[in-house]
Amino acid sequence: MIDPVIVSFNLFGRQVAIHWYGVIIAIAVMLGTFLAEREVKKRGGHSDFIWDLIIWVVPAGIIGARAWYVVNDIAGGSTYYTDDPARIFRTTEGGLHIYGAVLFGILTAWWYAHRRKFDFWMLLDALAPVLLLSQALGRVANFINQELYGPPTDLPWGVKIAAENRIAPWNDLAAYPVETTRFHPTFFYESVWNILAAVLIIWLVRRFGPKIKPGAAFYMWLLLEGLGRVWLEFFRPDQPRIPGTDLSYSRLVATIMALAGAFLLLVRFEKIRLPFMSPGPEKYAHKDKKWKSKTSAS
Repeated sequence: MIDPVIVSFNLFGRQVAIHWYGVIIAIAVMLGTFLAEREVKKRGGHSDFIWDLIIWVVPAGIIGARAWYVVNDIAGGSTYYTDDPARIFRTTEGGLHIYGAVLFGILTAWWYAHRRKFDFWMLLDALAPVLLLSQALGRVANFINQELYGPPTDLPWGVKIAAENRIAPWNDLAAYPVETTRFHPTFFYESVWNILAAVLIIWLVRRFGPKIKPGAAFYMWLLLEGLGRVWLEFFRPDQPRIPGTDLSYSRLVATIMALAGAFLLLVRFEKIRLPFMSPGPEKYAHKDKKWKSKTSAS
């Protein structure tokens, strides 16, 4: 097992620790930014926009990830945060949710793209495979933290989980001995799914070129991300359930995402025609040609 803390030291009388989780997430963000820059460039946009955008999106994503996690936990019936609201701000104790990061990130991106006259459809399509690849890398941190694992398994790729990281009922070491019990590596399943989904989106965009209309890549992300999470939720006993049911909030949201992605793709390619819905633009607006990077202008 890998120690989640890379190094700790005393700074001005305060103990500071650098965690693998934070380092890996930072690497995922930087890698995602480089990839998004390339995707925007391929679509004819000004890639410098991505580097300006990241300054706004990263803080928004962290706030959104934390907010979603806390609300999700409370909605599931937990009183952990309501008993002591100060825990909400103790992010070093863990507790982030990808859906909150994506929601707040996209809302911030829409605001910034509108402000800077950048084609939002181009941005969404560029981010579609990038979100999947960044998330796949980020799941390595879950492996190091020994979290987001599934139920016990006899499969050869099952992983050990230390006693202190077990959730009930698997913290009963008499029934589930540390040395012999293995668990589904759900974080690994999600990484593999996300990589395959990202490769599929990239291949379809490259293969069919102009036939992949603006917005289609993002709708593919909705569909594939949703389908993957619906399946993975069967291996996620840690997720808060809707009271009185065995349905987790995450699986409900993922189902809505998958259905919305499939529906919007059908509308986008005019397999479904509705009088109150436009299929969307045929080409990117390229409003970004009028945009100038603040960095390059200063």
